[in-house]
Amino acid sequence: MTDSTPTVVLVHGAFADAASFARVVPELLADGLKVLVPAVPNRSLTGDAAYIASVVRAVPGPVVLVGHSYGGAVITVAGVEDNVKALVFLAGYALEEGESLGELQGRFPDSDLASALVYTPVPVEGSDEPGTDVTVEIDKFPAIFAADVDPDLAKVLAVSQRPLAGAAFAEAAPVAAWKTKPSWGLVSSSDHTINPDVERFGYERAGMTTTEVDSSHLVMLAHPKKVADLIREAVRSVSA
Repeated sequence: MTDSTPTVVLVHGAFADAASFARVVPELLADGLKVLVPAVPNRSLTGDAAYIASVVRAVPGPVVLVGHSYGGAVITVAGVEDNVKALVFLAGYALEEGESLGELQGRFPDSDLASALVYTPVPVEGSDEPGTDVTVEIDKFPAIFAADVDPDLAKVLAVSQRPLAGAAFAEAAPVAAWKTKPSWGLVSSSDHTINPDVERFGYERAGMTTTEVDSSHLVMLAHPKKVADLIREAVRSVSA
């Protein structure tokens, strides 16, 4: 690998953490690629994007930025960093500038996720008003989020969710990096977390190279080789 070979930065989504990429990382490392899987705070879209942007800026050389689910919204904003050379969306939200998750999702019928969300008040530092953490009902999580993932693993994921702050759903993306960066999108066609048409619409609007996989939302754990292949395609385009 040369100095011009990009580092792959994998950005997880809501209700998941860096371990959601556990089966993809070995594939990429076996290629000799440098990989980073930062923990996303999941507190606010602009705050999370600013954090991921700081991770990207600290990487010497080019970056291929990969976002799953809510992580797609995060890379839409963080991806404007100069050293980001390509974007890969995995069952993700590709927001337009000035658009929120709620707005994009609201154009399409609800997925099964909508009726399985749990809202929990949480303290907010420096405020007397509590915030809201959003998670998925534990008993519904496997079917909605991870239907084709090993059932025992799905049970572990269900009780170890990383919540998303409710405020993140209404926050508009200040920029849309896909307007200036080559982008790839993977649709999970059996997704019960995000309506697959939300994924298709965002990717088509962005003019992305798109592929479809018959998968649950957690496509990285269910079909790691297909995900790795899409990332490899983006890496090759940047390295060429």
